[in-house]
Amino acid sequence: MPIVRTAAELKKIQEILKTAQENNIQFIKIWFVDILGNLKSLAISHREFEYALTEGMGLDGSSIEGFARIYESDLVALPDLDTFTILPEELMGMPVARLFCDIKRPDGKQFEGDTRYILKKNLAEMKKAGFDQFMVGPELEFFYFKDDKNIEPLDKGGYYDSIPIDESHSLRRKTMIMLEKLGIRVEYAHHEVAPSQHEIDLRYDEALKMADNVITYKAVVKMMAEQHGCYATFMPKPMQGQNGSGMHVHQSLFKDGKNTFFDAKDEYYLSPTAKHYIAGVMENVKGIVAITNQWVNSYKRLVPGYEAPVYIAWGRKNRSTLIRIPQVKTGKPNATRIECRFPDPACNPYLAFSVMLAAGLDGIKRKLKLCDPVEDNIFKMTKEERKCHKIDNLPGYLFHAVDALKASDVTKRALGEHTFEKFIANKKVEWDQYRLRITDYEIEKYLPLL
Repeated sequence: MPIVRTAAELKKIQEILKTAQENNIQFIKIWFVDILGNLKSLAISHREFEYALTEGMGLDGSSIEGFARIYESDLVALPDLDTFTILPEELMGMPVARLFCDIKRPDGKQFEGDTRYILKKNLAEMKKAGFDQFMVGPELEFFYFKDDKNIEPLDKGGYYDSIPIDESHSLRRKTMIMLEKLGIRVEYAHHEVAPSQHEIDLRYDEALKMADNVITYKAVVKMMAEQHGCYATFMPKPMQGQNGSGMHVHQSLFKDGKNTFFDAKDEYYLSPTAKHYIAGVMENVKGIVAITNQWVNSYKRLVPGYEAPVYIAWGRKNRSTLIRIPQVKTGKPNATRIECRFPDPACNPYLAFSVMLAAGLDGIKRKLKLCDPVEDNIFKMTKEERKCHKIDNLPGYLFHAVDALKASDVTKRALGEHTFEKFIANKKVEWDQYRLRITDYEIEKYLPLL
């Protein structure tokens, strides 16, 4: 049957149309992402607003990475009316609004390859498990360079540096202001460890809204950089010998308005639910890391010595662990959370949040026992010391991560068979392209020698 809006949705559409007219909106952009998290967009003329909002817009899924096969390519982008946002005119150059959308089949059924839907599906599983909200707060790092062809930094700043060393502070501040105008709450921002590396942290929110915000955030960071004559990248490891960019994800589960991760009587203020959740993430991390760290380049970041987590362990103050328990507001119920430090900002946030949630829920369901925390610097431990502490490693290459993904029933259930198979196929192609490439290192190392 065709897509049919409810009476409440039709009323909401009329409110959006009125707002669009009052603000002289000329175009509405309908946003969605492909399987890899790349932003896709349809621009709708003001004459077609009502039709697009009511019935959705057709698109060719066969041309979008990870979507439909050629013989089943007709899909419909149906706007999520709750995501209507007017984009600041100084960002777009004219009055423009945007909505995220859900991808449907022409008969109105949900398209299983829509990664936004996949997150919704996992949130539904969370509610079946007895929780109301999956709250997340990502910390996205990125670099500013002169352009997209040369890794020439704009400044020589380091961690928390300020003016005059942090020459990009003005652009970062303007980006924060733009995000706030879009209704995205920013907690703080600062210069990161590497030259020209920056971080703007978002106030924690419900997972679906936050995934939408991450996509918007990345688009705004890039557009603001372009307007100021430079280039912003979320590439995990663009500079050899410097720290890479991560996306540490703070997360907790709420029920009836209360944080289920908090326990005032526990020495770590962690409830049994939180401990099972952490154990679930650690148990399943090898099978989800290909999703949270999905590029060949992601594994250039996940190496010892550059603050990125490599070893599967947890701790409180220990930033060398995979999972950390932030201590800034120790003992405050709503502030109690875990920080997964392994994801990077080049992931698809809908899929990344989905697999971390699924891994944690698996730990809760199975009541997995959490091992003792590790507070020593794991990077300085010998192999024998790590073995003594039973500390395992993350996969060292995308190839190994995809192999672990193939064996993960938790990830397969979280993604659904369609996206699971499409993602693996995409990553096999990427790995083959990478391993066939002759690098500068090989020319410099072997050509004079062999």
